[in-house]
Amino acid sequence: QVLLKESGGGLVQAGGSLRLSCATFGRAFRHMAWFRQARGTEYDFVAAIAGSDSDTDYADSVKGRFTISRDNAESAMNLQMNSLKPEDTAVYFCAGSPGGSLSPWASHYEYWGQGTQVTVSS
Repeated sequence: QVLLKESGGGLVQAGGSLRLSCATFGRAFRHMAWFRQARGTEYDFVAAIAGSDSDTDYADSVKGRFTISRDNAESAMNLQMNSLKPEDTAVYFCAGSPGGSLSPWASHYEYWGQGTQVTVSS
């Protein structure tokens, strides 16, 4: 059984930091990504990382504030979020793709976690 499980969400004041983690079970993924979903909206791309060469991609709204990384065994992925803003409030999902190329599109990722809530107060 393939499973992705997020952790690390919570409530933080604007300007603060949180670190999200995504543990994977059952298979390895060539590419992994973070998406977020605010209430009543579609999935928004946050960041993605390739396992082969650690190539990364970020949404413009988080560049310079968020950092995506993977552990050496590629069984876990992290998202360090600094200088958080109220507009970062959302449920954050990790997603994995066995192949293909690095992509900001949700449809590219076959496997998804259940999500973790991040709330940034002003």
